[in-house]
Amino acid sequence: MSGRWWGTRFVTAVVVLAAGLTAVVTSSPEPAVALDNGLARTPPMGFNNWNTTHCRADFNEAMVKGIADIFVSRGLKDAGYQYVNLDDCWALPQRNSQGNLVPDPARFPNGIKSLADYVHSKGLKFGIYTSAGTKTCNTAGFPGGLGHEQDDANLFASWGVDYLKYDNCNNQGVDAQKRYTAMRDALRNTGRPIVYSICEWGRTGPPRVWEWGKPVGNLWRTTGDISDNWTSMIGKAQANRVLAQYAGPGHWNDPDMLEVGNGGMTPTEYRTHFSLWAIMSAPLLIGSDLRKVNEDTFTILKNTDVIAIDQDKLGRQATVISSSGGLVVYGKVLANGDRAVALSNETTSTATIGTTAAALGLGGSSSYTLKDLWSKAIRTTTGSISASVPAHGTVLYRVSRAGTTTRHEAEAATFTTGTTVDKDHSGFSGLGFANTPNAVGSYVQWTVERAEAGRATLVFDYANGTSTDRPMTIAANGTPSATAKSFPGTGAWSLWRTAHLTVDLKAGTNVIRATATNSGGAPNLDYLEVATP
Repeated sequence: MSGRWWGTRFVTAVVVLAAGLTAVVTSSPEPAVALDNGLARTPPMGFNNWNTTHCRADFNEAMVKGIADIFVSRGLKDAGYQYVNLDDCWALPQRNSQGNLVPDPARFPNGIKSLADYVHSKGLKFGIYTSAGTKTCNTAGFPGGLGHEQDDANLFASWGVDYLKYDNCNNQGVDAQKRYTAMRDALRNTGRPIVYSICEWGRTGPPRVWEWGKPVGNLWRTTGDISDNWTSMIGKAQANRVLAQYAGPGHWNDPDMLEVGNGGMTPTEYRTHFSLWAIMSAPLLIGSDLRKVNEDTFTILKNTDVIAIDQDKLGRQATVISSSGGLVVYGKVLANGDRAVALSNETTSTATIGTTAAALGLGGSSSYTLKDLWSKAIRTTTGSISASVPAHGTVLYRVSRAGTTTRHEAEAATFTTGTTVDKDHSGFSGLGFANTPNAVGSYVQWTVERAEAGRATLVFDYANGTSTDRPMTIAANGTPSATAKSFPGTGAWSLWRTAHLTVDLKAGTNVIRATATNSGGAPNLDYLEVATP
C-alpha cells in the first residue's frame, strides 16, 4: 500500500518543489500508532510554576491557588487554559513507611488532594511532577519514580491528578524508552485519564524521543530547559521546528514552557515567543507568576486569534517555507483550509520578509484575505504576503481564499478496489486518508456539485513518504489533464502538502478522478478542495 514505506534516512532541508509546492523535508522512520488515551487532542494549555519559582519558598499552596483564581477572574480559563501544574520540590526528601511520596507540609499544609480539589472546584485540571529516575532534578534529591511507577501512579490518581510531567534526572542509565513506557503502563492501570508529558529533553538515542514517544506519551520535550532570554527561546524554536512530522492530535512536540511575563525579553520578543509556539502547535504552559505580571503579559497570553492557531483541530505543526539569513517563514495548514503564516525576523535589524499564497499551498484564487493576528488589521492581496518585521519580531497572519472553497474528504470518494481509508499517519483531516494499491491505474474519484459553470482550482492534499514522484492524471468529467500532475515526496507519510490544477467545471454534477500513472501507485490523498473566484 502507498503509505507503507519504512525506509530509514536522516536528512533535513528546505526544498522548493515543482508546481508551487514547498516543504521542509525531514526523512526518518515513521512513528508508531499514537497513545490511545483520548487526551490532549489539541496541545495542552495551562500553567507550570518552574520558570518563575524553581524551588524557592514562594512555590506553595497559596501561590497555586492564586494562579487558579486568576485563571478564572482574568479570563484565561475562557481563553482555553485549563491545567494548573506543580513542578519539582512539592514532596519531602523521603518516602513514608508505606513507600509513598509525601507532600511537603511547609509548602502544602493541606496536602495535594485538597489542592487538587480546589483547582477542580474552579473548573480546571491539576498536574504534578516527578522524574523517571531515583531522584528528581533538584539538588535536594526528592524521590523519583524509577521502580515505584505503579505506586506513584496510584497515589496521583487517588489525589485527582490530571497531568503528569515525568522528568529524566538520576535515571541510572536505564533505557529511556523502557522507563517512560513503564510509567505509561502504570498510569493506564489506574483507570484515570492523565495527560502524560515525557520530559526526556530529546538527548538520548537514536532512536530519539520523537521517534518512539508517539505510542508512549501525549507530548515530549524536544529540547533542554528554556531560559528567559532571546538566545535560549529562539534556539528552542529552531530545534523544534524541524520535527513537524511527529506532531499531531494526542502527540505533540514540546519545546518547553512559556517565559512570557518573566521580564527577560522585550514585548516584541515575547510576541515572537508566543507566535512561534502557537504556529508550531506547541503546548502553551504559562511559566510566569500571574499575580505579579503586567497587563501586556495578559494581552499576549489571551490573544484568542493566536491561541486558535495553536489549538486548531487539524493538529498540524507548521513547517518552514523558507529560511535565509535569519529571516524565516513558517506555514501551517488549518482545519478549515486557511493557512497561518509567521514571518519571523531572527536578526538584529528590521527586514522585509515575504512569501506567497501559492508557497503556502493556497494557490488558485484571484485574491486572499490577510488578518494580522496581533494588530487585527485586515487587508487583501492577490497572492503576495509580506511585511516589514522589526528585529526579533514576528508578524503572524491568518490567510484565507476569497471566493468559495468546498472540501471533499477522502472518505467521501470512490476508489480502486483494494483502496483503504486509513488513519495510521497523523495530520489528516476528516476520518482518514485514501491509501491506494501500488499499481498503475489506482484512482480516487470525487463527485463535485457546482451551481454555475466556470473555472475552478482543484487542490489535492497529499502525503508521499518516498523520495520518488507519484504522478497522477487528473480528469474532470472524463477529460484528463494534458500531462500527469506531479506529486513529489513530502519527506514523510505524516507530512502533508498540496498540489493544484485549474480546470473547467460544468453546472451540476462533476466527476474528478485522480489516477496513478506509475507502479508506485498514488500518494496518500486526504482531501480535494474546489476553489472558485
